Amino acid sequence: MNAAVALSHTIGVQAACAVLHVNRSRFYRVQQVRPATPHDRPRPPLALSPAEEQRVLNALNSERFMDRSPYQVYAALLDEGQYLGSIRTLYRVLERHSAVRERRNQLHHPVYTKPELLATAPNQVWSWDITKLKGPATWTYFYLYVILDIFSRCVVGWLVALGESSTLAQHLINETCERQGIATGQLTLHADRGSSMTSKGVEQLLVDLGVTKTHSRPHVSDDNPYSEAQFKTLKYRPQFPAQFGSLADAQAHCRDFFDWYNHGHYHSGIALLTPASVHTGQAADILVKRNHVLQAAFTDHPERFKGQPPSVPPLPEAAWINPPPKSKPEETPPSISNDSHDLH
Repeated sequence: MNAAVALSHTIGVQAACAVLHVNRSRFYRVQQVRPATPHDRPRPPLALSPAEEQRVLNALNSERFMDRSPYQVYAALLDEGQYLGSIRTLYRVLERHSAVRERRNQLHHPVYTKPELLATAPNQVWSWDITKLKGPATWTYFYLYVILDIFSRCVVGWLVALGESSTLAQHLINETCERQGIATGQLTLHADRGSSMTSKGVEQLLVDLGVTKTHSRPHVSDDNPYSEAQFKTLKYRPQFPAQFGSLADAQAHCRDFFDWYNHGHYHSGIALLTPASVHTGQAADILVKRNHVLQAAFTDHPERFKGQPPSVPPLPEAAWINPPPKSKPEETPPSISNDSHDLH
């Protein structure tokens, strides 16, 4: 290649490459001296000046054009008698400033903490929610507010209204706390992120009552499972009507339902006890009496139980909303035996 370079000064590059059988493209490629970094490259003579480039960038990022592509910006400016550069030039300017993307300010959703709530006795954690009940005409509804104790599953407060209102929610929460004798720092109230649940009025009321508030994560139904399950029990009962004729009709139905739910419904999640018996502390006596009945049945006919005395399931010691994951037990390495038969 050095010979070709020397000869090219005498007879020209084309003749030197032909005589020495050197590819002319390779000759020029080797002779090209590239800058050490891209920033050292000479600026093309036809390139936009820094001021012109800034003018292009300001136009592309303006409120008028920030949601339009360079194609749209180019055409709109031409119609107004302005030319800032070709479409490719507009793209090059955006590329140099890492702006070939959405140029509007983007909404960054906060990271919501997964609620982990534990109740080991009544009146420690309540869950509340609002559901719609169909009214007499199409697209008319009544709104049912329900506050539920997650440990006892007892409905401690409810109301039916014509609409969803922060004022009604405050009245229900305040009245229920007074009726249950809730002390400052005793209770956590959990809800989803509906407008009434997150309202300033409800938030200030809970501060005044000394009640801790928590909320479900957006679009996560499992964060409020007790209220959702209770609404399903309400709406899947055979007596639940397809629609209610009036507000008084809906209130009368809910009054009968919650009386049955608290005092007559044997809940599978609380050892087939009624929510009211667990909430008022009668569960232990009831379970003792049930065990006596089963023991008597076993004494009379042990063969029917295959020799195993029956017992009632105990009341769960805790109720969780999102229990923490259980840690896996550490695996112990297999022990090495010193027996003689293991050595052969």
